[in-house]
Amino acid sequence: MPKQKTKRAAHKRFKITGTGKVKRFRAFKSHILTKKHPKRKRRLAQPTMLSSADQNRIKRLLQA
Repeated sequence: MPKQKTKRAAHKRFKITGTGKVKRFRAFKSHILTKKHPKRKRRLAQPTMLSSADQNRIKRLLQA
């Protein structure tokens, strides 16, 4: 049986932390920024952890 390949789309969007959580980046930071407050733009620039409900699904996609 051949090796299972990592899903490349998931590999580009998510990262597994040292503790096993899944880190993701926030959406809505690419355009139409004039109407968004600076505090909101700063918050959108920070990565966040994936919800626990989605972690198993994403980890399965990232298995190499």
